[in-house]
Amino acid sequence: MIKPMAPPPEPTAGLLKVCLAFSGLAGALGVVTLAMAAHADNPGSLGTAARMLLFHAPVFLGIGLLAQSRKVLLLPVTAIFLFCGLCLFCGDLFSRSFLGSSLFPMAAPIGGMFLIVGWLSLALGALRVVPRQS
Repeated sequence: MIKPMAPPPEPTAGLLKVCLAFSGLAGALGVVTLAMAAHADNPGSLGTAARMLLFHAPVFLGIGLLAQSRKVLLLPVTAIFLFCGLCLFCGDLFSRSFLGSSLFPMAAPIGGMFLIVGWLSLALGALRVVPRQS
C-alpha cells in the first residue's frame, strides 16, 4: 500500500517574530556597546560583548527566515540557547564593566556553553531539514 505524502509543514510565524525582535535587540545593543567601548578607559570587555551581539544579530534574522521556509528540527531550541547564552555572557561582561563584579559565579562560561549548545543544535537540526515540496 502506498502512503499518501504528508502535507508540507506550516511556517512558524511566532518564531519569525521572536527572532526578528532578538535580531534587532542584539544589533542595537551591539552598536550601543561599541560606542560605549570607544569612550571607555578599558574597552576590552565591552568590545567583546559588542562583537558577540553584532555577530549573533544576523543569526537570529536567519533563524527567523529559515523558520518561514523550512521545517528544521531544533530551530526553536537553537534560538532559546543562543538568546540565553548572549544574555548571560554579555550580561556578565556588562556587569563587570559597569558594576565591577560578575552577575554570579561562572555566568560568562555558562553563557558561552549555552552559545556552543545553540550552535550545535543548529548543526544537528540541519541534518533533519524537511525539503520543500514542489
